[in-house]
Amino acid sequence: MGRLTALRGEVWLVDLGMAQKTRPVLVLSVAYKDEERALISYVARTTSLRGTEYEVPHQAPRFLPGAFDVQSIGTMPDVQLIRRLTVCDAATLAQVEAALKRWLSLP
Repeated sequence: MGRLTALRGEVWLVDLGMAQKTRPVLVLSVAYKDEERALISYVARTTSLRGTEYEVPHQAPRFLPGAFDVQSIGTMPDVQLIRRLTVCDAATLAQVEAALKRWLSLP
């Protein structure tokens, strides 16, 4: 079986280890090239909401109500990908990008 490839805007089930368990994440990085590291940057999806400005609500079929938490940004090797769950809609992806810019104080 070949390597799994995650594309920007897709929601994947990934293994984030014992501390964060297996959970859905929204892929934010672009596809890597053959000579680059096989890494995926993401924000985690959570159902444990705190109501912060860094949580972007997300609803989709077969998902419990939840949000993408841009404070849970990370990078992982693509070998932690388990399976593709869905594609995030453009409006939600834009909200995640805006919240991430606020969190990182980017223009």
